[in-house]
Amino acid sequence: QVQLVESGGGLVQPGGSLRLSCAASGKIFRINAMGWYRQTPGKERELVATITGGGNTNYADSLKGRFTMSRDSAKNTVYLQMNSLKPEDTAVYYCYLDFSVDTVYRYDSWGQGTQVTVSS
Repeated sequence: QVQLVESGGGLVQPGGSLRLSCAASGKIFRINAMGWYRQTPGKERELVATITGGGNTNYADSLKGRFTMSRDSAKNTVYLQMNSLKPEDTAVYYCYLDFSVDTVYRYDSWGQGTQVTVSS
Protein backbone atom coordinates (compact mmCIF):
# COMPACT_ATOMS: atom_id res chain seq x y z
CA GLN A 1 0.00 0.00 0.00
CA VAL A 2 1.22 3.47 -0.89
CA GLN A 3 0.51 6.74 0.84
CA LEU A 4 0.85 10.27 -0.43
CA VAL A 5 0.94 13.02 2.14
CA GLU A 6 0.46 16.55 0.84
CA SER A 7 1.08 19.76 2.70
CA GLY A 8 1.57 23.46 2.14
CA GLY A 9 -1.78 24.63 0.88
CA GLY A 10 -3.58 27.61 2.30
CA LEU A 11 -4.75 31.15 1.74
CA VAL A 12 -2.45 33.63 0.04
CA GLN A 13 -2.89 37.10 -1.42
CA PRO A 14 -2.53 37.69 -5.15
CA GLY A 15 1.13 37.98 -6.06
CA GLY A 16 2.16 35.81 -3.15
CA SER A 17 3.87 32.45 -3.03
CA LEU A 18 3.20 29.00 -1.66
CA ARG A 19 5.20 25.79 -1.61
CA LEU A 20 3.42 22.47 -1.75
CA SER A 21 5.03 19.22 -0.66
CA CYS A 22 4.09 15.63 -1.37
CA ALA A 23 5.80 12.69 0.31
CA ALA A 24 5.32 9.15 -0.95
CA SER A 25 5.75 6.11 1.27
CA GLY A 26 4.99 2.42 1.22
CA LYS A 27 5.79 -0.44 -1.11
CA ILE A 28 7.56 1.41 -3.91
CA PHE A 29 10.15 -0.32 -6.05
CA ARG A 30 10.58 2.58 -8.42
CA ILE A 31 9.01 5.98 -8.88
CA ASN A 32 8.34 6.49 -12.58
CA ALA A 33 6.89 9.97 -12.19
CA MET A 34 5.29 12.30 -9.68
CA GLY A 35 3.23 15.31 -10.38
CA TRP A 36 0.68 17.88 -9.42
CA TYR A 37 -2.76 18.36 -10.85
CA ARG A 38 -5.45 20.79 -9.84
CA GLN A 39 -9.20 20.94 -9.98
CA THR A 40 -11.89 23.54 -9.47
CA PRO A 41 -15.61 22.84 -9.05
CA GLY A 42 -17.28 21.89 -12.29
CA LYS A 43 -14.03 21.48 -14.17
CA GLU A 44 -11.87 18.52 -15.04
CA ARG A 45 -8.63 17.89 -13.21
CA GLU A 46 -5.80 19.53 -15.11
CA LEU A 47 -2.07 19.06 -15.25
CA VAL A 48 0.11 21.47 -13.32
CA ALA A 49 3.52 19.82 -13.52
CA THR A 50 5.20 16.44 -13.52
CA ILE A 51 8.70 15.15 -12.92
CA THR A 52 9.93 11.80 -14.17
CA GLY A 53 12.13 9.34 -12.35
CA GLY A 54 14.97 10.67 -14.47
CA GLY A 55 14.31 14.21 -13.32
CA ASN A 56 12.67 15.61 -16.43
CA THR A 57 9.98 18.15 -15.72
CA ASN A 58 6.89 19.07 -17.69
CA TYR A 59 4.64 22.04 -17.00
CA ALA A 60 1.30 23.27 -18.18
CA ASP A 61 2.11 25.96 -20.72
CA SER A 62 0.10 28.58 -18.86
CA LEU A 63 2.10 28.03 -15.66
CA LYS A 64 5.63 28.05 -17.02
CA GLY A 65 7.74 30.69 -15.37
CA ARG A 66 5.60 30.95 -12.24
CA PHE A 67 5.56 27.36 -10.96
CA THR A 68 8.63 25.22 -10.36
CA MET A 69 8.66 21.56 -9.49
CA SER A 70 11.55 19.89 -7.72
CA ARG A 71 12.21 16.71 -5.80
CA ASP A 72 14.21 15.05 -3.07
CA SER A 73 14.66 11.51 -4.37
CA ALA A 74 16.07 10.24 -1.09
CA LYS A 75 12.83 11.22 0.63
CA ASN A 76 10.46 10.31 -2.24
CA THR A 77 9.20 13.87 -1.96
CA VAL A 78 8.31 16.43 -4.56
CA TYR A 79 7.74 20.12 -4.17
CA LEU A 80 5.81 22.69 -6.12
CA GLN A 81 6.96 26.25 -5.69
CA MET A 82 4.20 28.59 -6.80
CA ASN A 83 5.05 32.26 -7.29
CA SER A 84 3.10 35.30 -8.47
CA LEU A 85 -0.10 33.53 -7.60
CA LYS A 86 -3.33 34.69 -9.19
CA PRO A 87 -6.94 34.22 -8.12
CA GLU A 88 -7.39 31.81 -11.02
CA ASP A 89 -4.82 29.53 -9.40
CA THR A 90 -7.36 28.82 -6.68
CA ALA A 91 -8.06 25.10 -6.74
CA VAL A 92 -7.58 21.83 -4.95
CA TYR A 93 -4.11 20.59 -5.79
CA TYR A 94 -3.60 16.83 -5.99
CA CYS A 95 -0.34 14.95 -5.85
CA TYR A 96 0.05 12.12 -8.36
CA LEU A 97 2.38 9.14 -8.24
CA ASP A 98 3.24 6.70 -11.02
CA PHE A 99 5.17 3.83 -9.45
CA SER A 100 6.24 0.25 -9.83
CA VAL A 101 6.16 -2.40 -7.12
CA ASP A 102 8.51 -4.68 -9.06
CA THR A 103 9.84 -5.04 -12.60
CA VAL A 104 6.41 -5.94 -13.93
CA TYR A 105 3.58 -4.17 -12.16
CA ARG A 106 2.97 -0.46 -12.42
CA TYR A 107 0.32 1.58 -10.65
CA ASP A 108 -0.73 5.11 -9.95
CA SER A 109 -2.00 6.80 -6.83
CA TRP A 110 -3.47 10.15 -5.86
CA GLY A 111 -3.17 12.24 -2.75
CA GLN A 112 -6.16 13.55 -0.85
CA GLY A 113 -5.73 17.06 -2.20
CA THR A 114 -4.75 20.33 -0.62
CA GLN A 115 -6.70 23.57 -1.03
CA VAL A 116 -4.95 26.61 -2.43
CA THR A 117 -6.92 29.85 -2.27
CA VAL A 118 -5.61 33.06 -3.79
CA SER A 119 -7.64 36.00 -2.59
CA SER A 120 -7.25 39.45 -1.09
